[in-house]
Amino acid sequence: MNSIDKLFLENKAWANERRKDDPSYFKRLSEIQTPEFLWIGCSDSRVPANEITGTDPGEIFVHRNIANMVVHTDLNLLSVLGYAVHHLKVQHVIVCGHYGCGGVKAAVTQHNFGIINKWLRNIKDVKRLHQSEIEQLPTDEQQLNRLVELNVEEQVIHLAKTSIIQKAWQYHHRPSLHGWVYNLEDGLLKKIKEIQPNDVIDDLYCYDNL
Repeated sequence: MNSIDKLFLENKAWANERRKDDPSYFKRLSEIQTPEFLWIGCSDSRVPANEITGTDPGEIFVHRNIANMVVHTDLNLLSVLGYAVHHLKVQHVIVCGHYGCGGVKAAVTQHNFGIINKWLRNIKDVKRLHQSEIEQLPTDEQQLNRLVELNVEEQVIHLAKTSIIQKAWQYHHRPSLHGWVYNLEDGLLKKIKEIQPNDVIDDLYCYDNL
């Protein structure tokens, strides 16, 4: 049996188990999607949103990319964000990074990764903004872990800068923005930053006529 066939076999076993526990599970799931959360996470295969939060399919709307970035030119991310906020009416948007992130590790090197360089540039900018703080830490591991945390913090701030979020704040007083980091070594989440709809952001990034 090859690896692809194994995936289909596991899928069949999973579906059968779900129907055994709840015969109406898939019918109910197919009729409605009302998630309370949008999860912006890393593409890393070790950080599955549903499993580490103990939630079922349908409870979290998920977008993933390398190093859980919120880039203002990323139409994919902005489309997901707009749909989640204005149509699904999520109450919370979560940016979740993780220690040991390969994207963050790559960004602090001078290695040429080809097209990936353009993406990693955004993480390099985070390091440049916080370089003095990061370089005060004594070990490479501590510096990387802190950069992971600061990267999450910056991405939450980037969310607050979008007209999508600001419009939802103005008219609906939601969503709350959260920045978390997941620890691969113990499976636990750590809170890094939170921005509420009534919090103040720099006027330079605020929009009129929303």
